[in-house]
Amino acid sequence: MDTDSSPADSGADGTVPVESTASSVALVTGGTRGIGRALAAEFAADGVDLVLVARTEAPLERVAVDLETRYDVVVEPIAVDLADPAAPKVVHDRVRELDLAVEVLVNNAAMATYGAFAAGDLDAERRLLRCNVEAPIALTRRFLPAMLERGRGAITNVASTAGFRPGPQMASYHASKAHLVSFTESLAEECRGSGVSVTAICPGPVATGIHEDCGRGSTWLERRFMLSPDQVAASGYRAIERGDVIAIPGYRNRIIPTLVRVLPGVLRRRLGEWVTTPGVMPKRR
Repeated sequence: MDTDSSPADSGADGTVPVESTASSVALVTGGTRGIGRALAAEFAADGVDLVLVARTEAPLERVAVDLETRYDVVVEPIAVDLADPAAPKVVHDRVRELDLAVEVLVNNAAMATYGAFAAGDLDAERRLLRCNVEAPIALTRRFLPAMLERGRGAITNVASTAGFRPGPQMASYHASKAHLVSFTESLAEECRGSGVSVTAICPGPVATGIHEDCGRGSTWLERRFMLSPDQVAASGYRAIERGDVIAIPGYRNRIIPTLVRVLPGVLRRRLGEWVTTPGVMPKRR
């Protein structure tokens, strides 16, 4: 799938200046493991101070100390559950108390559920939607106006190639990632020419533990496309710097989104079953 770019400043190359000043930071949600931690390390290695948001305080403190020690940056941890509707305001208020300017917002925190939707836990589905959809919307709404006023900044939504196809047994998760893809593209156009870029990083399968957490594990097809969080973060960080709108790390992971665009609906849905359901393999004819 081709990537789009949106201008990030008055320069001709459309790049996003990812800078660190005494008060500017990159804010990364879900920053204690997986892609979030790897992206935080990319910013820190570039000398960018950080605000890390995660649910559990102890690992959050450990990661903050580790990044500060390794990269000589300032890392402010905020322990909050983004499935709580009040969490985005808590984060925004804390950032204001610290007198920080969020130059880059990375909406990475996510959760997944697995199983037939009709038999699932409705409260768990609601928590997923609050974490994966409502929190990125609310955080973006709170931090974007200041970026637009300054005429620079970047919003990054960590979506997934799951956002381009159906996902039987993981219907809400796939729908949440589809939302982030569409939200990103729409917002990128709204921000075109403003100096603020909007990027969706859409990895394929990544060894982050999210699927193990929901009791699913990885499928035979996913294991053939698996990338590490560090690989995704390195590719995604370059996409943020370029101001890409849609970024799919790894050339092999562009295959399925490309197929989905041309397959008829019945095959698109069947492909989704093959990819997301452990033990299901295409039948040989």
